[in-house]
Amino acid sequence: MTVQVNITPNGRMSLPADIRKRLGLTGGGAVYLDETADGVVLRTVPQIVAQAQALARHYRDAPGASVDDFLATRAAENGE
Repeated sequence: MTVQVNITPNGRMSLPADIRKRLGLTGGGAVYLDETADGVVLRTVPQIVAQAQALARHYRDAPGASVDDFLATRAAENGE
């Protein structure tokens, strides 16, 4: 879906009400803006959390990924 959003002289933009409702955004809520090579991407807090959780799931079972493994590696590097 592509929607034109106008920018006021002081730099503010308003998201259309139907989009805010669909995304669960309320007044005073936050969105994150990512600048990419293709333009700008807005993400909601739940979207950011879901992305972080997916990334963590990807790495959690990797060899050496536990806190104990990290601490053991650091201790070995420090000669302990």
